[in-house]
Amino acid sequence: MGKKRVYAVAKELNKDSKEVLDALKELGVKVKSNLSSIDDDAIAKLKKYFTEKKIEEKMEEPIPPVEEELEEEEVLEIYVEPEPKVAPPKKKKKKKKERKVDAALVEKRIKETRSILETGKRKKYKKKKKAGDVEVEEEVLKVPPFMTVSELAEILDVGPNDILMKCLELGLRATINQRLDFDTISLIAEEFGQKVEMHEEFEAEIEEGEYSDIREKPPVVTIMGHVDHGKTTLIDKIRLSDLVSKEKGRITQKIGAYHVNYNGKTITFIDTPGHEAFTAMRARGAKVTDIVVLVVAANDGVKPQTIEAIDHAKAAGVPIIVAINKIDLPDANPEKVKMQLADVGVIVQEYGGDVMSVNISALKGIGIDELLDTIILLAEDMDLKAPFEGPGEGYILEAKKSKGFGNVATVIVEKGRIKKGDPFIAGSTYGKVRVMIDEDKKIWSEVTPGIAVQISSFNDLPVVGDKLKVVKDEKTAKEIAEKRKAAQRIQEMSRKKQVSLEAIQEKLVKGEYVELKIVLKGDDSGAVEALSDTLVRLSTDEVHVNIIHRGVGDITENDVLLASASDAIIVGFRTRPTGKARDIAKNEGVEIRTYDIIYDVVDDIKKAMSGLLAPEYEEHEIGRAEVRMVIRVPKVGNIAGSYVIQGKVLRGAKCNVLRGEEVIAETKINSLKRFKEDVKEVVEGFECGIGLEDFDSFQEGDIIVVYETIEKERTI
Repeated sequence: MGKKRVYAVAKELNKDSKEVLDALKELGVKVKSNLSSIDDDAIAKLKKYFTEKKIEEKMEEPIPPVEEELEEEEVLEIYVEPEPKVAPPKKKKKKKKERKVDAALVEKRIKETRSILETGKRKKYKKKKKAGDVEVEEEVLKVPPFMTVSELAEILDVGPNDILMKCLELGLRATINQRLDFDTISLIAEEFGQKVEMHEEFEAEIEEGEYSDIREKPPVVTIMGHVDHGKTTLIDKIRLSDLVSKEKGRITQKIGAYHVNYNGKTITFIDTPGHEAFTAMRARGAKVTDIVVLVVAANDGVKPQTIEAIDHAKAAGVPIIVAINKIDLPDANPEKVKMQLADVGVIVQEYGGDVMSVNISALKGIGIDELLDTIILLAEDMDLKAPFEGPGEGYILEAKKSKGFGNVATVIVEKGRIKKGDPFIAGSTYGKVRVMIDEDKKIWSEVTPGIAVQISSFNDLPVVGDKLKVVKDEKTAKEIAEKRKAAQRIQEMSRKKQVSLEAIQEKLVKGEYVELKIVLKGDDSGAVEALSDTLVRLSTDEVHVNIIHRGVGDITENDVLLASASDAIIVGFRTRPTGKARDIAKNEGVEIRTYDIIYDVVDDIKKAMSGLLAPEYEEHEIGRAEVRMVIRVPKVGNIAGSYVIQGKVLRGAKCNVLRGEEVIAETKINSLKRFKEDVKEVVEGFECGIGLEDFDSFQEGDIIVVYETIEKERTI
């Protein structure tokens, strides 16, 4: 009897793997995961099961009601007796209306296009907004985050002096060549009746190419895990194993990224120093990894760096494959590892989760083929595709200075093609592709999505995570790079983003935050666990504490990068940041708070959370006045001639007007007079004239209830 793996059978039946696993469980066939094998008898049962299920579903389908086109004002009652075996009558097809071409509109559009081509003026973007039942077009200008006064004057079609005058009104002394930030640009534009939106600096200057030929791309895989759990051994085994003799492809040398040809499929592995580069790239907005392979030693279990790797993969939204390594050792316990993983939120398929796991021995080569099969299977499920035709785009994986080549960078292609001789822009650096080499030192003339190569001829070292884009010519690349560099200098001089408790409080009040994110580090795991549980229990329906990462040891640069990427603060308990971490935190604007007493941590976070809660308001009655006469004052309106029957009446205070038991107005006291003199208050037992804001329909006998609103702070 032949055997097939579950995922292969699922593919044949055109079903989801989980659906097949559930069916097998219902049929009483025991399997562990997608990679388990089943015999011909089980396959036959599956086919019968899905065939019967399909028939049942068809029988249960409701019969659509009969629909007929009726003449206007005609009423017809139709009763259709349900008959399961009779197909419903077909709907009558309506004739499509012929589309009329408005010749005048076409001519208008042609003239507008010619005008743009002749003048070279930037197109203005418009948004539609509803005004009653009529749609009105509202003009919206797209602008970069920084512009000079003269550039803003040109785009608003006003004189530079007009802009300078508006700057003075805003309390800003500016010159014609001074660069303004987006907030100032937005305020000035509103003064001239214009709406503006910010777009990425200079991206509009790069012509968007046309992309086509969308097809499957190689999956990009990053191997992560704790120290000494076998990451390097696994990488070496995959890279150096003699798979040629097994007719399963060849393995090559690495340069920061390398490729494996396995069973006719290419897999690209990123070889990064732990997850620091992984986090640094995510902090800059890059997402090049499709799959993370998490290596956990079967004899050591889940460790701090394992948890850290899981946190980073989850934060980036990347699926995980668990490789349980060192199963050949006598003290190996894969089941214990799976239980520990479940405790940190990684539930493998055998335990009812959706995370694939493979038992391997990187040293002896056990399970390597199965791991590669699993990567291919997951990649197929993810349906990873990209356009192969069009101007190339990719991400910088690493950069260095090389003798004979100058500034070089390892680039992984995201879409399109990068060819020899293509001019490019990457962040604030630029260049022209001179040489592209892979890990075999093989020279490439062009590269496509999912492939990584070293590219030479950058004018300066690019930043890891920067996007590389092919542009039309080297002159354009140079101009854009210089403008970006100038913008970066201005941004560095401007106020940095502050991820502090105070800033989070302001954003929460505006509804921009729903949780307080914390990176928690401590001197031992027991204290970290206890503190983490305590802080999470402080969460309320309005403010949620989210520990996005917890660990033991010094606060490292990696912790700072994670906090920066996630808008979190760092809490250190009996631990301190390293010198490098402190510098990065200062540059990134990340707040680090350190404590030596656990109660201080809890109290501080409680105070912070209390400050995030919306305050409660209570109304406290001050006094009452009865309206005894309505006095008509020309050009002013009616004034209530009143007698204070309780407490006092204050000018400017809030009040309600009662007529019987009904509140007929909620307003405030606009004017208060004793005889002809304006007064601030009138106490019980005295007469006065009261004028209210936006209300003068007084009647004799009305009661004016004066009150104040008291704000009460809330605590956790």
